[in-house]
Amino acid sequence: QVQLVESGGGLVQAGGSLRLSCQASGRTPSTYGMGWFRQASGEEREVVATINWSGGSTQYADSVKGRFTISRDNAKNTAILQMNRLEPEDTAVYTCAASLYEHCAVYGCFHPYDFNYWGQGTQVTVSS
Repeated sequence: QVQLVESGGGLVQAGGSLRLSCQASGRTPSTYGMGWFRQASGEEREVVATINWSGGSTQYADSVKGRFTISRDNAKNTAILQMNRLEPEDTAVYTCAASLYEHCAVYGCFHPYDFNYWGQGTQVTVSS
């Protein structure tokens, strides 16, 4: 089992920044992909950003390109989502996920069904 715990959510004004952190623990594999997803009230879960094991392959939703940056520190089993120029439309519960599939570790994946473990989520609220 892999446990994922997010931190760093909160309330911020439009144009501000937040930094989300995801700590993985438990029986983490030697390599694994990671990603951030979000779900706004009444909406379906959507991908925000994903990253492969090496950090050399990242993918972003069009709505966050140029504003959000995903990174990871494998020595600390941590993934980071730096969110800049936040907009009210970014308000959602943000959840990190880990993928044990080899192709996700090597190339990165971009769909929720490619991820095996999920955190509980952290609320991000952006006021206008």
